[in-house]
Amino acid sequence: MTNSESRQSKWQFRFFTIWTGQQFSIIGSMVAQFALVWWLTKTTGSATILATATLVAMLPGVLFGPFAGAVVDRGNRRKIMIVADGLVALAAALLAYLFWSGRMQVWHVYIIMLARSIGGMFHWPAMHASTSLMVPKEQLSRVAGINQTMRGILDIVSPPLGALLLSLMPLHGIMALDVVTAAIAIAPLFFVAIPQPERRALAIATGGKPSLWQDVREGLRYVSSWPGLLLLLTMATLLNFLLNPAFTLMPLLVSKYFGGEALQLGWMHSGWGLGIVLGGLTLSVWGGFRRRIVTSLIGVIGMGLGTLAIGLTPATLFVVALVGISVAGFMNPIANGPLHAIFQAATAPEMQGRVFTLIGSLAAAMSPLGMAIAGPVADAIGVRAWFIMGGLACILMGAGALFVPAIMHLEENGMSHQTVQAARASEKSEAAA
Repeated sequence: MTNSESRQSKWQFRFFTIWTGQQFSIIGSMVAQFALVWWLTKTTGSATILATATLVAMLPGVLFGPFAGAVVDRGNRRKIMIVADGLVALAAALLAYLFWSGRMQVWHVYIIMLARSIGGMFHWPAMHASTSLMVPKEQLSRVAGINQTMRGILDIVSPPLGALLLSLMPLHGIMALDVVTAAIAIAPLFFVAIPQPERRALAIATGGKPSLWQDVREGLRYVSSWPGLLLLLTMATLLNFLLNPAFTLMPLLVSKYFGGEALQLGWMHSGWGLGIVLGGLTLSVWGGFRRRIVTSLIGVIGMGLGTLAIGLTPATLFVVALVGISVAGFMNPIANGPLHAIFQAATAPEMQGRVFTLIGSLAAAMSPLGMAIAGPVADAIGVRAWFIMGGLACILMGAGALFVPAIMHLEENGMSHQTVQAARASEKSEAAA
């Protein structure tokens, strides 16, 4: 075996051992989430309850995501992932007990979703930032494609699996399975090493290890000084304000408007997942346009068309809504894949925890407000209105962004930005010396 083959074998074993455990945990969590949302839907039938539950799950990431990213960049990412996965497993175990004992109440869901959200707030950036250190740069696009495809497969498999398990098992049994899959994800982390990034010159320039707040501020400066990024984030924030409530209220659209049951809801989730798989495979074969941002914006327009079709579908033509959500799913990796590649290529590894959580927090900042408004509005005028508004917004903003130079040159600006940041870090090092 050559040295090149040995290095390839080493990173593949290290990364995919952890990755495989994470996939078990994801499918366990998705099945448990499906069962929990359906329980809320059948127990309360309230759009406000569903929107509030989602709001509780989103708030920690929006409010404290940048601090979580700073903790990830400062701490041991392997230990952070173990603790985060452990918190999710503990929440699932508590759910299992509450359902088993017959004490489950709606307000318990809020507490559990809050705990799971806090765990995910640390786990996602830790895993995401560690990937670029475990995987060779030339393999990152391939790994991203695998992640997109796997996400779509899980979206296809987990809803019907959740519906099947609901018919075969009590709810506490499904929650117990979530505990088992979380344990499978945690186990490899005790044995597989995850490399740590080197810290830049900020510690030298400040006379020691910077404070958590200094790290957060450094991340804010990094993001705000990237030309075009804040415009793109503003667009994403407005779209999230409209789109997230729509898809959160999908169970009510299926049950109240289309007159469906858990099986039909599973088909909608599976249609979304099938679209993501096909979109991810298409992107991996096609590669997109030379200018990645063009590919991404076309994906945004396509997502808008699919979402609009769902909102305009008559109640007797459920199959049309199924096609609409499949189109939206197909366009999702077309929209997100190129952006992911742009950000990962232009962001230094030791900044990725902060940068990606900041981007996520800023993009999702308006979603809680959308959730708070969506419930009462949907109860009053129907869920379809959110799909219509979200679809139209995607189409108009995606098309409009094609004529904004700062967004169209986001990739070139990002590469220049990385060079400038490296030069500034070097100047700080020399000045401190």
